[in-house]
Amino acid sequence: MYKVETYEVTDLEDSESGLLIAENEEWILVKHIPVDYVIDGYRLYKKEFVTKRERTKKEKQIEKVLELKGIEINQPYNFQFSDTLNLLKWSENEFGFFEFQDDSETELFYGKIREVKNNLLTIDMIKSDGAIERDYDYEYDIDEIRVITFQTDYFVSIGLLMNDKLYKE
Repeated sequence: MYKVETYEVTDLEDSESGLLIAENEEWILVKHIPVDYVIDGYRLYKKEFVTKRERTKKEKQIEKVLELKGIEINQPYNFQFSDTLNLLKWSENEFGFFEFQDDSETELFYGKIREVKNNLLTIDMIKSDGAIERDYDYEYDIDEIRVITFQTDYFVSIGLLMNDKLYKE
C-alpha cells in the first residue's frame, strides 16, 4: 500500500514529502520526494522533531503516480532502526559516510565519525568536492539531529568524489 506524507520538521523552513517505508517509536523512514513525482534516496525523520504529518489530495495523487510507475516500497539493504548514533554508524558502514541535518535550516553535514563524548559528535567533514577535512572541530549534539539522509543522487555523487580522492592518495 502506497502512503505518501508531507512532514513539517522543527527548524526546517520547508515541509518535505516522502513515500512511507516503515517507522518505529523514534523514526520515520521514507523514500524522499524532493519535487512532484521524483524519488531521490531515503530520509529518516526523527519523530520528536516532526510537528505535522499530512496526507491531502496532493499526496494521494503522488501515491497514484508512484504506484503507476511501480516504485518499490522496500527498506534499504541491511537496514534496522536504532538510535541516532547507530544509524549514523550504519550509514558509514554501508556507504563510507553519512549525511544529517540538525537545527541548521540551510546546512547538511557529510562526514565520518571521529569521536563521541558526552553525547557530542565530532566528525571528519566531507566537503562538496569529496575532500575529507580531518581537522574539522565542530561538535554536534546527537540529540539535535533531525534528519538522516542516504542514497540520494547528491549523496552518491559526494561518495564517488570522496572515494576518487582517497584512491589517489
